[in-house]
Amino acid sequence: MQQLADHPITKRWPASNPSILQLYSLTTPNGVKISIALEEMGMEYEPHLVDFGKNDQMTPEFLALNPNNKIPAIIDPNGPGGKPLALFESGAILIYLAEKSGRFLPDAQRYQVLQWLMFQMGGLGPMFGQLGYFHHFAGKEIEDPRPKERFRAEAERLLNVLEGALQGKDWIAGPYSIADIAIGPWLNSLKNYYQAADIAGWGKLKNTPAYLDRFLARPAVQRGLKIPSRD
Repeated sequence: MQQLADHPITKRWPASNPSILQLYSLTTPNGVKISIALEEMGMEYEPHLVDFGKNDQMTPEFLALNPNNKIPAIIDPNGPGGKPLALFESGAILIYLAEKSGRFLPDAQRYQVLQWLMFQMGGLGPMFGQLGYFHHFAGKEIEDPRPKERFRAEAERLLNVLEGALQGKDWIAGPYSIADIAIGPWLNSLKNYYQAADIAGWGKLKNTPAYLDRFLARPAVQRGLKIPSRD
């Protein structure tokens, strides 16, 4: 890919401003990680809605960017060496944006930030998502209680891990970081979208609800949660 226009995705989602970063996403917990990060970092970008209701993620154009048919994904026309960079997986994108902007991945706490980022990617996201499926979506029709209880118990365990780690801290790894940008949307989804926080012991927690409140109070978070717009 010599320039943005060479990528197949631009046939379905043409860029209004091909000189800035292009975001292909949806307002899911993983999707808003990147819009929030970009808003926090003050980077110029152009968002494109990948509508799952229309199976946009299964089109040849999108699969040319992410063969795993998941959002978010980006193309940065000004990637390393001045060449376009196509990238998928929200964790990888967060690290790339943090390194490019020089923000939210401080050298002194680099590995602490990365460990909590991986905690979200390997734990909170998958377990909360499964609990949401069995509690709020089609999985609630399954009569066998064991699958839901498995994910409920693991979600509660993970919340307790987070609760302990947040003791005496505003943010998970010291200063506000990409780890918080990754964790916050999943806590918000568990509580306000899946409506499963109460069954996972949310009412027994003190540090974690306050942490989510701090996260949601940030203006960049409030903007990023609505991007890309469906309008």
